[in-house]
Amino acid sequence: MEGITKLKTGKLISLSEQELIDCDVEGEDGGCEGGLMDNAFTFIRAKGGLATEAQYPYQAQDGTCNKKRSSSPAAKIKGYEDVPANSERALMSGVFEGSCGTELDHAVTAVGYGYMRIKKDVSETEGLCGLAMEASYPTA
Repeated sequence: MEGITKLKTGKLISLSEQELIDCDVEGEDGGCEGGLMDNAFTFIRAKGGLATEAQYPYQAQDGTCNKKRSSSPAAKIKGYEDVPANSERALMSGVFEGSCGTELDHAVTAVGYGYMRIKKDVSETEGLCGLAMEASYPTA
């Protein structure tokens, strides 16, 4: 979501993971116990966006939803797209559509972050570590 926001607005904003941990707790989503990306995207869209890290700082533990901190969304999405399961080719296409591009690469590098490298074109249809099994990305 940070990547798609950067591509859309030109601003690289650190968004709040803690807001998702504290506030997106319906159904299969359970704070620090994990959840599904699609559910997080649905929550963010229904709420109207996600707060910044500065507005709703990371605490590394479950908490109670702070409505005041989550009341001023800094970034919004229109929805999300699921990537067809077990297709590295579709996953690569989705990554480029969803959040990565030359402009973002330069911005991320400029602030001292990089990308993790994971081998592609492996014999497992689900990709290395199951990366291609159930992927999705936000849409602006």
